[in-house]
Amino acid sequence: MIAQVRGLVLEVGHQSAVVEAGGVGYLATCTPGALGRLRVGEEATLTTLLQVRDDGLTLYGFKDPGEREVFQAVQTVTGIGPRIALAVLSAMTPDQFRAAVASGDVAAIQRVPGIGKKGAQRMVLELAGRLDPPAGAVAGPSGGAVAEEVTAALVGLGYTQSQAASAVDGVMAQDSAGDVPGVLRAALRALGTKGSAHGR
Repeated sequence: MIAQVRGLVLEVGHQSAVVEAGGVGYLATCTPGALGRLRVGEEATLTTLLQVRDDGLTLYGFKDPGEREVFQAVQTVTGIGPRIALAVLSAMTPDQFRAAVASGDVAAIQRVPGIGKKGAQRMVLELAGRLDPPAGAVAGPSGGAVAEEVTAALVGLGYTQSQAASAVDGVMAQDSAGDVPGVLRAALRALGTKGSAHGR
């Protein structure tokens, strides 16, 4: 699987982009979140997924691994393909979708273009308990941004989304008013390592 492409951005369209890596231009169908970070002529990194189907190969580009996880999970739902999975990520952030599934909020999912009530109900039913928890789920709205930033930092340090989210949720449950540096230090302690030593 092509999990990441890093290189010079050659083209940016409404739904796709071309990134040159190693002399090869990779055309990726991208989420709005991914496209919003790309600028022609600048270096960029895309989290990617190569899907092989009977009608050919398609490379998809995402803002981060969280988008890719939701994209893959949505397609495991009966009758859902990549078009609807992209629509989900066009209308909701990964955390918003995870929260909607976790809370059984069919109405929120139904607002995604192309998804009816039955489709939204199937998503809640079939994905319940299978997605990582939304960042900051334990903390209130004010802590959500802190939790999201710390979770992203931990993923950047090499932890999985699940490990990072679990550690952050544990810290935020004890101190929902913590700031980013404090929560990050506490999460690293919970994970049994130090940020300065991890990944070296």
